[in-house]
Amino acid sequence: MPAPINKFKKRLSTDVQIGLWLGMISPVSAEICARRGFDWLVLDGEHAPNDLQSIHAQLNAIAQTDASPVVRIPIGETWMVKQVLDVGAQTILIPMIETATHASEMAKAVQYPPKGTRGVGATLARASHYNTIPDYITTADDEICLLLQVESRAGLDNLDAILKVENVDGIFIGPADLAADMGYPGKPETPAVQDAINAAIAKIVASDKAAGILTPDKKLAQGYIDAGAKFVAVGSDIGLLSAGANNLRSEF
Repeated sequence: MPAPINKFKKRLSTDVQIGLWLGMISPVSAEICARRGFDWLVLDGEHAPNDLQSIHAQLNAIAQTDASPVVRIPIGETWMVKQVLDVGAQTILIPMIETATHASEMAKAVQYPPKGTRGVGATLARASHYNTIPDYITTADDEICLLLQVESRAGLDNLDAILKVENVDGIFIGPADLAADMGYPGKPETPAVQDAINAAIAKIVASDKAAGILTPDKKLAQGYIDAGAKFVAVGSDIGLLSAGANNLRSEF
């Protein structure tokens, strides 16, 4: 029996997938959002207070639904990649990629030897359904989806080289960090930032990778989709709860 099919990866080259960011570290809220029809949900380990146990719980909750979980680790370190893969993540988003060298390290980190550097310990892992998938180690590589986050001027300068790295499935543009790095903190809608984003999306679309981005702005989101972005997140669980609570309170 092989590793489970990665639905997100399978659809990445053909369909537009709409996503939502999860920062509430709750399996209950994760399951609620997963049952609302989003294609993919990001369990954020960079800016939300997630750890392996909270990620594990949310992965289990989302597994009951048709949504695909994407785990964002805090930083691109091989040991972090190994841990979230073993806990059952099949799609990983890695922030702050600025060079092809770093991209290559991460591409190797998600693959077992001899192609990569992922540690072999699947018998203890949720990833192999606790050693009940006998062919997991020989089939897992094909179902892992690696998304790299480019979100700085240095990253954009090296985008051509990053796009040439094998075993990378998608490039995610981080508008907030990019705007700050370009001198417009908190203002990703600034024309100069949008020009840089759209130029990057065009390069990604022209490659063999998929383009992705996050924005709560519906007009910008539709523009990115029209430009060819294949995985677009359109908000967050915290944003939805905050807006809903604010709207309800304002009625009274």
